Amino acid sequence: MAGYDDRDGFIWMDGQLVEWRKAQVHILTHALHYASSVFEGERCYNGKIFKSTEHSQRLLKSGELLDMPIPYTVEQINAAKEAVLKANGLTDAYVRAVAFRGAGDEMGVASLGNPVRLAVACWTWGAYYGDAKFQGAKLDIAKWKRPSPETIPTAAKAAGLYMICTMSKHAAQAKGCSDALFFDYRGYVAEATGANIFFVKDGEVHTPLPDAILNGITRQTVIGMLRAKGITVHERHIMPAELETFQQCWLTGTAAEVTPVGQIGDYTFEVGALTRDIATEYEALVRS
Repeated sequence: MAGYDDRDGFIWMDGQLVEWRKAQVHILTHALHYASSVFEGERCYNGKIFKSTEHSQRLLKSGELLDMPIPYTVEQINAAKEAVLKANGLTDAYVRAVAFRGAGDEMGVASLGNPVRLAVACWTWGAYYGDAKFQGAKLDIAKWKRPSPETIPTAAKAAGLYMICTMSKHAAQAKGCSDALFFDYRGYVAEATGANIFFVKDGEVHTPLPDAILNGITRQTVIGMLRAKGITVHERHIMPAELETFQQCWLTGTAAEVTPVGQIGDYTFEVGALTRDIATEYEALVRS
């Protein structure tokens, strides 16, 4: 595939479809300098975006949390996503909606006079972790920690929150790992760089309480699936020392879907029956 800036197709920008290579912004776009940007990652299966409305609602909420009201409704954002999929002739795709403060009259930290812009792109994208989706991902432990909600709006899917994710994933890949696990500012197990995490112990599931991390839409979906199966799910604070007590582990996210984890640092996990079952059932759900 060509680079993401050099492809055929169309991107929806500010209400109209634009040729892919012409979907550009000015170098003095506020978001490029001050991270005034929020986004959503979504997947379309068999022509239907999974939980499209929930993603659009979260995008608007993220904008509110960054004091950046997005000038579109949920219905308009949903329609934009459908339009860009149709324009590119895709029925199975990854969809990226991004809202950001553009270039305008202000180029300092304050930017209330600058327009809030919205773009939607889509492309084909296979398994986020490649073969790890079937064999079990290997995770490094990041040196950075997820910040306190008192320092940044952790409930927003905001570009600025991903700075340490990029650095941590680069460090993990240099060690031959697929991703990295974060602890939070208190030392609790938090999440991977772009996915929530689940553990299994004696038939019950444990997952970090989302009080300093994004409460992922896939995370919420999987918790509902587990509880519908009669499986106990504990949403709680998890200490790093507990990692050695868990038998299975998996990641969830729009890009990650449900990906088993085989190793985190020195701790190993089996790709067990529950992990395989929930991955299979999730795949069936999103394509139903």
